[in-house]
Amino acid sequence: MNKVTDKPEVISAIPVRHYGRWISAVIVAVIAALILNTLITNPKYEWNVVFATLFKPEIFRAIGWTLLLTVGSMALGIIMAVTMAIMRRSANPVLRWVATVYIWFFRGTPIYTQLIFWGLIGVLYEQISVGIPFTSINFFSFKPYEVFSSMDTTMFVCALLGLGLNEGAYLSEIVRSGLNSVDRGQEEAAKALGMSNSQILWRIVLPQAMRVIVPPTGNETISMLKTTSLVTAVPFTLELTYVTNAIGQSSFKPIPYLLVSAIWYLVITSILMVGQHYLEQYFGRGSQSASTSPQSRRAKKKQRSSRQQAINAAATTTDDPFIEYTP
Repeated sequence: MNKVTDKPEVISAIPVRHYGRWISAVIVAVIAALILNTLITNPKYEWNVVFATLFKPEIFRAIGWTLLLTVGSMALGIIMAVTMAIMRRSANPVLRWVATVYIWFFRGTPIYTQLIFWGLIGVLYEQISVGIPFTSINFFSFKPYEVFSSMDTTMFVCALLGLGLNEGAYLSEIVRSGLNSVDRGQEEAAKALGMSNSQILWRIVLPQAMRVIVPPTGNETISMLKTTSLVTAVPFTLELTYVTNAIGQSSFKPIPYLLVSAIWYLVITSILMVGQHYLEQYFGRGSQSASTSPQSRRAKKKQRSSRQQAINAAATTTDDPFIEYTP
């Protein structure tokens, strides 16, 4: 048998033709072009009004209130979620039942209904007293509608509490699933090292659970941004949707002003999506899902070629591919 002295050449693989992908891409492109055409050519959208209103001061003020509602509600929701998730994992049955009832109530009733009740809190309770139940001992009392001098501030706080407490019920299940995703053996190992339960939670469990918690929390933040449009039920009248609707109704041009709010929601959502992407990358470091990113066909082919060239350059393969070794 003649020896083969040449090293194996790099394989030039011909990719499989995916005609179905091309056809579906053409169909989607045609549909997108039709939608874009009707958006541009339909005069009823009144894009001149949209661009003239997009950067008005009252729109920016409304965006500011909307962002305040979003950030404040998510902050309150995260605090409640972590608290309820820890209570659900507690060995104390009272804490477990309180957390369960909280989640059951706020997940089981519509957010719009809850916001209406928060707006009527001053009607339901003209005066709220804090003290020892069934006794005459009273630490302090206040009237809900008289805590703040401005009624807009009062309604803002009511909307913030309504959104935050409702969000906490949903986020608590996300946090609990993230905490449960960490292997129990790590908690046992930490206890064997003498760590307390709080140290185990904050130093061992929670940092690893963030990889599971962050993606759905980002989705909830984006959803909260759009849920703020429901605070008209309180009523809070300074957020973006209400302001643009009010301007549109007063000028008898609701469509262009709705487009203004839609454009700003899209802009803010896009920024939040970018932030969510980088947060997922940060907390997903070291995991297999974070290290594998989608690549194009050309990049994959180049990677395979360079890998095979590196193997050939290392001279770890024999010149004779038919040589046999006896172990």
